[in-house]
Amino acid sequence: MKAAIVREFGGPEVLHIAEIPTPHAGPGRVRVRVRAAGVMPFDTALRAGRFPPAMTPRFPAEPVVPGNEFAGVIDEVGEKVAGLPPGTEVLGFATTGAYAEFIVVPADQVARKPPGMPWEIAAGLSGNGQGAHMALSQLSVGPGDVVLINGAAGGLGTIAVQLARARGAATVIGTASERNHDYLRSLGAIPVTYGPGLVERVRAIAPDGVDAALDAAGPEALRDSVELTRDRDRVLTMISDEAARELGLRAWSGARSGELLDELAELWSRGEFAVHLRDTYALADAARAHRAVETGHGRGKVVLAVDLP
Repeated sequence: MKAAIVREFGGPEVLHIAEIPTPHAGPGRVRVRVRAAGVMPFDTALRAGRFPPAMTPRFPAEPVVPGNEFAGVIDEVGEKVAGLPPGTEVLGFATTGAYAEFIVVPADQVARKPPGMPWEIAAGLSGNGQGAHMALSQLSVGPGDVVLINGAAGGLGTIAVQLARARGAATVIGTASERNHDYLRSLGAIPVTYGPGLVERVRAIAPDGVDAALDAAGPEALRDSVELTRDRDRVLTMISDEAARELGLRAWSGARSGELLDELAELWSRGEFAVHLRDTYALADAARAHRAVETGHGRGKVVLAVDLP
């Protein structure tokens, strides 16, 4: 099968297309013919070599296929798998392996794709959708809360804004570049600009500070969030782990699951949130997709079309 692989750490240029063995579904697993795969910051960090030593591959004998979210059609089912016959349209998650024509995962890592959900949207839902859902749950976001979301126009941020509103948050303040402010307003957030003076800009909207803050922007925004949030136990970062440790904040926690994906698919079907698609690239253009994600200022999801017409 064709896949976008990495045989050495480096910039986006180390991603290239290669023929690798097609996997098969063992007991408890399903093989999915991938239609589209989401591109996550985790994937770019993996490619660059920024991940735990336990995940370090043995190059060049063990090339890495990035990609931890996907959508496609089950075409092979292992023993002890029930309720997911070949032909079932699914969205799912893994740690790696989605930038390929086929992926094999445990059956509890997929959920049925709603009939009206486009493949590109399904591919971009798993990572950011589950991350946003788990983060807001850990922050106990609920009715009446004033919530700050840093990096609100990104793939995770846009879903977090919408889910916070669906949970009953009274006010959602989102940081973004000025070109994305109208977009955030359309999602129900009050936009503010990144950078120095953020604390003052947020206090102009919420003089008493905020009830909870989610960071998907970086260390400086996280430090501002701590200053703005009344209870530091309700401050969480998805990307700035070192800064969080320095500030004495609790770590993000949670586990992805097929059940959570089912819940998100249902919320999407009810119109509780939308997934904004920024760009779709061909699998052969995975390097360009990584460059787009690494700019850090895009709006919504970047997706690879693996097997789409």
